[in-house]
Amino acid sequence: MTGTNFSLPLAILLCAGVLSPVGGMSAHAQATVAPRDVRAGTYQVDPAHTEAGFSVLHMGFSHYSGVFSNISGTLTLDPRHLSATNLHVIIPIASIQTPSMKLDNELRGPEWFDTARFADATFVSISLRQTGADAATLNGLLSLHGITHPLTLQVHFVGAGTNPLNRKYTVGFDATGTLRRSDYGITAYLPMIGDTVTLRIAGAFERQD
Repeated sequence: MTGTNFSLPLAILLCAGVLSPVGGMSAHAQATVAPRDVRAGTYQVDPAHTEAGFSVLHMGFSHYSGVFSNISGTLTLDPRHLSATNLHVIIPIASIQTPSMKLDNELRGPEWFDTARFADATFVSISLRQTGADAATLNGLLSLHGITHPLTLQVHFVGAGTNPLNRKYTVGFDATGTLRRSDYGITAYLPMIGDTVTLRIAGAFERQD
């Protein structure tokens, strides 16, 4: 995952059983907690294991993808009172990464995201409605490119438990949603480059003791 400090060679050795994990704990995921049993509290985004991915139709030929990283923010969560959930996330737009470094620099420029003027995107939650045992609909406000609009995300609980490497209690979610970039004043190359942007977010949050 983007920004991770957990090297691929080490991961391979752990999976193969060549090295022992920290504290002799199993290398398997520790996330065995049911959603209703997740610890209540205030959590901070784990930036090394959180990313906001996006894709857009490119000239009708392919869905072109990229990702934002170095995300920060806080989550206040109580599984017994989900309606009181509060999420505030900050996404540094200059962190954008696509398969093309040349395109990355163009996207940071004034014709697209204009990061010199609008350095960050922010998402602030408004309401959360549980839709299943491990699913919910999250409504909030996305501020991007100096413009704010409502954004709805479909959230799926992935898991929670103590991270065996740093011993921090961690909870993780996936989320999906869509937006129209033209709503945020980003209109370059419309309609050759699609207006509808699909979001796929992987979020890890560490509980603050």
